[in-house]
Amino acid sequence: MVFLALVASHSDIDLETVARLSAGADGVASAVLDGTTPVSGAVVLSTCNRYEVYCEAPNEAEIPAARQAVIEKISAASGLPEDQVSQALESKTEHDAVSHLFAVGAGLDSAVIGEREIAGQVRRALIDAQATGTASGALVRLFQTASRTAKDVGTRTALGGRGLSIVSVALDLSEDISGTTSWAGRNVVVFGTGAYAGATMARLKERGATNIFVYSASGRADAFVASRGGTAVDDDSLDLVLREADVLIGCSGGGVRIDAAELESLNRGGRPLVAIDLALTHDVDPDVATLEGVELITLESVRMAAPAEQSQALSEASAIVGDAAEQFAGAQRQRSADAAIVALRRHTQHVLETEVEKVRAQHGCTAAAEEVEFAMRRMMRQLLHVPTVRARELAAEGRQGDVEEALSTLFGIELAAPAATPAEPAAPAAGTVQQGNDAPASCPVQRGA
Repeated sequence: MVFLALVASHSDIDLETVARLSAGADGVASAVLDGTTPVSGAVVLSTCNRYEVYCEAPNEAEIPAARQAVIEKISAASGLPEDQVSQALESKTEHDAVSHLFAVGAGLDSAVIGEREIAGQVRRALIDAQATGTASGALVRLFQTASRTAKDVGTRTALGGRGLSIVSVALDLSEDISGTTSWAGRNVVVFGTGAYAGATMARLKERGATNIFVYSASGRADAFVASRGGTAVDDDSLDLVLREADVLIGCSGGGVRIDAAELESLNRGGRPLVAIDLALTHDVDPDVATLEGVELITLESVRMAAPAEQSQALSEASAIVGDAAEQFAGAQRQRSADAAIVALRRHTQHVLETEVEKVRAQHGCTAAAEEVEFAMRRMMRQLLHVPTVRARELAAEGRQGDVEEALSTLFGIELAAPAATPAEPAAPAAGTVQQGNDAPASCPVQRGA
């Protein structure tokens, strides 16, 4: 099992390309698991400034095929040519993929360093993948560990106390432009009803905003304000609300544009307006910045204005992420020894049962036969203990190949393909004797009689 991450983010490409890659993002994970690819699990992380696909492939040799399969599915969903998709996506495998996700979840790779919203987006990406059945067991462990690491960074470093987010920095910019930190009495119009709009509502309320109007092109505004507050706006009342707006915040990502010409035709009478566009696919026409009295804040504006974090806090957070990634990698390497251990135990179990059958055939279910069988099983457990421990130790050191070579050379055991970690066996019914236990499989237990 090998992790593969295909990454496109604000750090490497423009946000327009990220937005185009994200088109049809919801269906990519399911599409890549259609049975024609070597991918056995997939989770998609899509936010306002990144699009990332995390996959599980059976081994390193299958990585190129897995990458190409994902590129083909993204191309089909987004309409972008495969070569453009390939150029936009950076590939990360194994430890690099793990470290990257942990850093992303902790906010260390965000436009606003230390932002906390991304941790929730990582959790939701896993929840969505589990709901659609695309998350493999290894990917579930990966994302759950990333969430725990993000929590550790938030509680153990100064980054967690800053409360920074893309929304908070955008609102700070709005205050600088308007020259006031008071939100009481200001009319704010929010476009969108998704998770990002919910985070925006929370930040606005923290700052004392009370006149918040919510518009949804999909008609979900009433349900949204019922749980979060504010006033729902429909198509008929939108123009009236925009005419009196002081701040406009676009975070729907649905391609619902506030057109510059339409905004100008509202005859706002020169009333100042701050338009904040936090949607990757733009809710606000960039030309509104040319209108008199209108100031436009974009994701790029937020990135440029994001405060630099203290080097000590960043160093502490990076150390936490690095340690967590290394511990996770060590646990994964130990898991890789399970297939070899299972194969060795099956081999020895077969040899043991062959010899036990000979004893039963010669002596039957006598006390002497029981004692011989008991001694043989105990000896086999003791003989397997050291090889099992060493196999896990070698795997943790990245020497899984040595374990497989030893099995092949000493016992003639060949591992055809990596196997999943075996499930815990069900508990035996009362009164039964498990195969491979201290007692014989077919004779009544008489020891101690």
